[in-house]
Amino acid sequence: MWEFIHKFGSPPHFWRLSGAMIPWFGWIALVLIMVGTVGGLWIAPPDYQQLDAFRIIYFHVPSAWLSQFGYVLMAMAAAVGLVWRIKLAHAVAAACAPIGASFTVVALATGSIWGKPMWGTWWVWDARLTSTLVLLFLYFGYMALRAAIDDENRADRASALLAIIGVINIPIIKYSVEWWNTLHQPATISKLGKPAMDPSMLIPLLVMWLGFTFFFFAVLMVRTRGEIIARERNKKWLRDVIGRD
Repeated sequence: MWEFIHKFGSPPHFWRLSGAMIPWFGWIALVLIMVGTVGGLWIAPPDYQQLDAFRIIYFHVPSAWLSQFGYVLMAMAAAVGLVWRIKLAHAVAAACAPIGASFTVVALATGSIWGKPMWGTWWVWDARLTSTLVLLFLYFGYMALRAAIDDENRADRASALLAIIGVINIPIIKYSVEWWNTLHQPATISKLGKPAMDPSMLIPLLVMWLGFTFFFFAVLMVRTRGEIIARERNKKWLRDVIGRD
């Protein structure tokens, strides 16, 4: 087991594995997002209350999911790097931050676009919105802290601690609609029992969610390879691999 973990944490092994997986993840993401977009924007019927305005969920919900998932993955990778001192884990964490921040921006922007016709305003200090904005600041803080420290090992440790501490915001985001009286609607997909969506609307949303997730991992592997180049640029194995490519 430990041999497998350390092998998976080897930059040369990850480089070979990710090189084979990136095209698969990228093409699967493209097909799923195209199918989900057609299904969500043209095939799914209008909502009986929100009419066509509801269709923004096909971009908002997957982005919101990945904004939180990206942070949890970043914190887990940072914890692995901090405890077991696996440098590749720190590289994965560093690669997660800009991707997760981008999805958080998309989630906030699409939520605001939806909120204008539904709530009559672009922004309210709703518990869900505010905690998501805090998530964006945590991403920015993580990236700023890494950039502010020249020593790579110190930057890895300091940013890992920040990432781990910031995880406390994730359950706040998830349960904010239950803990406080908020404008944001409660869960309609992940709640216990039957989802409160018609299958004709739900299936394209699940397809988009899956497509966005494949896209996330494709970009994550590309960015992690960039981190590996920056960290291992003086290593012979990397010069040999790049020379062959």
